[in-house]
Amino acid sequence: MEHHVLLIESNPAVASAVQAALAGDREGAFVIEWVRQLADGIDSLKKETMTAVFLDLFLPDSQGIDTFLKLSLAAPYVPIVVLGDLGEEETAKEAVIRGAYDYLLKNHLDSYSLARALHSVIARKTAEDALFLEKERAQITLNSIGDAVITTDISGNVTYLNQIAEVMTGWSGKEASGRPFAEVFHIVDGDTREAVRNPMELAVKQDQTVRLASHCVLIRRDGWEASIEDSTAPIHSRHGQVVGAVIVFHDVGEARTMALKMTRLAQHDLLTDLPNRLLLNDRITQAISLARRQSKPLAVLFLDLNGFKH
Repeated sequence: MEHHVLLIESNPAVASAVQAALAGDREGAFVIEWVRQLADGIDSLKKETMTAVFLDLFLPDSQGIDTFLKLSLAAPYVPIVVLGDLGEEETAKEAVIRGAYDYLLKNHLDSYSLARALHSVIARKTAEDALFLEKERAQITLNSIGDAVITTDISGNVTYLNQIAEVMTGWSGKEASGRPFAEVFHIVDGDTREAVRNPMELAVKQDQTVRLASHCVLIRRDGWEASIEDSTAPIHSRHGQVVGAVIVFHDVGEARTMALKMTRLAQHDLLTDLPNRLLLNDRITQAISLARRQSKPLAVLFLDLNGFKH
């Protein structure tokens, strides 16, 4: 595969040494474009996609760390390897801290070190691109599902919310990051209004999937409430150690209301809203069972109304 490399270097001798060293590399085909000024380098990056850039920080039109900052701003996704003289090593190290992939000293340039550095940059950039795509794919997936998702670290602090979780809790991912889970995910018992035990703590402590008790209510940041169901599970490292937890939950308020409505429609007369035969049989069956257990008599009064419909 052919790789296009941009060399921004004001010294012709150094430029020739770099070109000669990379021309003899057997592992890859490198096409070197050499320019002497930063402005020319930025223009070249606008016209053609480069695999990497070798950059001299001290150029006729730019000096020091500003050279790196200007170039990285113009081409934020192109790997940059800094070339420096012996007295410029501190500036080169600062560039690495600011995002440069590596730095090489000009007086130690040879075909091996240059080729090694370039192959290392290409391999690292390929791995970073693959990781980014995988992360983006996971992010899109989590934002596309209908459930809310929150993750925490082992200390119980929030590390991630998907978009549904942001809507249901009232917290943005940026605001919630690093905050205690209980502060972001405020839940109470829907009947007693008492606080419910943190499901993340249970999942981490028991190292197994747990569920909230029924009738739990999530109280959003602005006070809005939603009945929820959830599943909370521990997150493990590659070595099997628990490193956090994830909770997946959804709003069941509408479904619960609909279920109650359907139950009432099935057990009550549509015209009078009085209990119908189905509910009568259910209640009589319960009463008979209770009377038998308690050894008590049971009386049933049957009233017949003639012309009821009229």
